[in-house]
Amino acid sequence: MKTVIIGGVAGGATTAARLRRLDEKAEIVLFERGAHISYANCGLPYYIGGVIVERDELLLQTPESFKARYNIDIRIHSEVLKINVSAKTVLVRNGLTNEEYTESYDKLVISTGAEPVRPSLKNIDNERIMSLRNVADTDKIKNFILKNKPQKAVVAGGGFIGLEMVENLKKLEIETIVVEKAPQVMAPLDFPMAAIVHHHLNEKGIKLKLSVGVTAFEPVENRIKVLLDSGESIDADMVILSIGVRPEVKLAKEAGLKIGDLGGILVDEFLQTSDKNIYALGDAVEVFNPLTGKNALIPLAGPANKQARIVAGNLISGNKQVYKGSIGTSIARIFDLTVAATGVNSRILEKENIAHIQSFTHSNSHAGYYPNAAQMSIKINFDGKTGKLFGVQIVGQKGVDKRIDVFAQIIKSGGTIFDLQEFEHAYAPPYSSAKDAVNMAGFVAENIMNEQVKIIHWNAIEPLDRNEDFLLDTRTKNEFAAGHIAGATNISVDEIRNRLAEIPYNKRIIVYCAVGLRGYTAARILMQNGFANVYNLSGGYKTWWYATLNLKN
Repeated sequence: MKTVIIGGVAGGATTAARLRRLDEKAEIVLFERGAHISYANCGLPYYIGGVIVERDELLLQTPESFKARYNIDIRIHSEVLKINVSAKTVLVRNGLTNEEYTESYDKLVISTGAEPVRPSLKNIDNERIMSLRNVADTDKIKNFILKNKPQKAVVAGGGFIGLEMVENLKKLEIETIVVEKAPQVMAPLDFPMAAIVHHHLNEKGIKLKLSVGVTAFEPVENRIKVLLDSGESIDADMVILSIGVRPEVKLAKEAGLKIGDLGGILVDEFLQTSDKNIYALGDAVEVFNPLTGKNALIPLAGPANKQARIVAGNLISGNKQVYKGSIGTSIARIFDLTVAATGVNSRILEKENIAHIQSFTHSNSHAGYYPNAAQMSIKINFDGKTGKLFGVQIVGQKGVDKRIDVFAQIIKSGGTIFDLQEFEHAYAPPYSSAKDAVNMAGFVAENIMNEQVKIIHWNAIEPLDRNEDFLLDTRTKNEFAAGHIAGATNISVDEIRNRLAEIPYNKRIIVYCAVGLRGYTAARILMQNGFANVYNLSGGYKTWWYATLNLKN
């Protein structure tokens, strides 16, 4: 059997290697239009910033080493121009000689990935405006910086890659401004969690222009002027476009393969396209999201590698291996913060009309009495009737990575908040707490489900009617003096039983503390002393403070 693979990197190269390990005699041809077939694309920003010093560290396999190890016909600088489904051939152009020729296949694998979005804006092709997708892009940006020594950059787009570039540009002492059309950075997060990232970026000297879009570019001598829809403009030495990616499906579409509503190639559970002889995987395809029951675009390296293994198996033994879909687990380091998400956020759940409860907790990375514990902010979305876990977001300095993996596995297994409570972890003071952050998220969620406490969220505080609502700060006097929500009355949780007379029975009582724990205790005291309408502010003052913080740049 002859298998032709279009595209390398995570999807195509992994498929080829797995296919060879399964069948030493298979004829395998891999076409890659660039010069590199296997590289660490997630590491590209860190090479630009100098964290990864040697460029060769990014190249996981060269064409020569890959061919030597796996005996695969590697053809770099070879762009597939057309797929002829009926003839089972591809038309290929050699990028070095411009020669075009036809190659036959028995089975075809499409791993064309996703391409950066480049809107039709005036002067967008200016040499000072760059995107980051591959090694060639990396070299272009790196060489531009070395040659021109830019002092100021604009990063258009506040996604994971954009913010990783921000950090690395900062390492090079380049003043950086982020322009983001949405009201927040990092789309997988809900706003209160993204607000923590906003504050941290601001602390690091990064200026944010949120809810602002780019309308055009104007060259000005040796600089580029970025025009914004707010009427403002920014003069910069360079621009990094990072406003998203879209599946690269031109070949598949022209071949008559079915394309989904989201713009990706449609595949079944075996990763087979609408043509039985063609498989597709990676960023180019739409994958099933088991949480929404619908297809999604999830351009991540982890799913692409897993899909590649399945495709190779199905090519050899028939369609026996099923891809169960992806819930979209992601993580990034943004300066001193680790930001992670898995499952679906509230925006998606609301769009899909999936009822859910949001809960915020703030837990230490390890035992608080052991030195250097750091607090993690955790948001979970779950079904208020069954407890099914829909999504989790974590922002913190330590311990985020291992917790998000636990949450992801529980969500992928169809787990509930009760599974969070029962999660058994390795505990010693330097690593965790006896009640781990995962457990605590489950305990708090159960209290909400069982109506041990009613919660209110940060965005419900401003509309409070002071004639109908009583805002109670249950922290200490010193904490209250350091900062509090306007209009709040301060009665410490430890004093509340002796000061019940100061709290009106005929109003709704909104209690809050620093992170929610003392507020919960205060709410339980009040509820069991005849106060019928008591709410605890989820996530406490900390969540409210970040979410209502107005950054001025």
